[in-house]
Amino acid sequence: MDFSVLIVEDDPKIAEIHRHFTEKVGGFTVVGLADSLVDAEKMCELFEPDLVLLDLYFPDGLGTEILWRIRASRQATDVILITAAKELEPLQEAMRGGVFDYILKPVMFSRFKEALESFREHRRSLQTETSLDQKDIDRLLHPYKDSQPGEPALPKGIDAFTLNKVQGVFENPHPDGFSAEEVGAKIGTSRTTARRYLEYLTVNGQLTAELIYGAVGRPERRYFVRRVS
Repeated sequence: MDFSVLIVEDDPKIAEIHRHFTEKVGGFTVVGLADSLVDAEKMCELFEPDLVLLDLYFPDGLGTEILWRIRASRQATDVILITAAKELEPLQEAMRGGVFDYILKPVMFSRFKEALESFREHRRSLQTETSLDQKDIDRLLHPYKDSQPGEPALPKGIDAFTLNKVQGVFENPHPDGFSAEEVGAKIGTSRTTARRYLEYLTVNGQLTAELIYGAVGRPERRYFVRRVS
């Protein structure tokens, strides 16, 4: 299932760049482009998108007006603000409005991709979890929070919440191991994301990886719990 995205940007060239970036990430479908606050409000009501990529400055007002209208209507829509504004005030208002992320222009694809992948993992985590303890809540609300004293520091791109879910897959190990695609399906992430966590666990000695050669096609990399000798 893809997440629906509305791009709200009054510069047509930048809007097309953001559309292209969104489609490159995978798992997202652009449902509309709005170049004014009036159009943005109508499209939000019509499409009820999962995510809005929102510019700040428009001839007819500020993008934060749309942010607050989304919040007032209680739509299940998240917002990533994309703007050239480097002042503290718009950032503070965006934070009060609960934006998922805040990206400065000109946008680098690597930063854009990171934001969308984090959003995707966050949403899928919310869809798969039925009950939460305090640690789960802290990880959802503070995904970039530093590790606590005594806990290992995690590298960029690895969050503790998703890491725990990947580790949980191997609590019931299979004799044939698991592929990245299988792990991704179990925890609700993409194969690429699952493989990043699997390789992290492999490097840290919790898993081992083997290339399994089938009768047809390319070999498949499969992951196993490391045996303690």
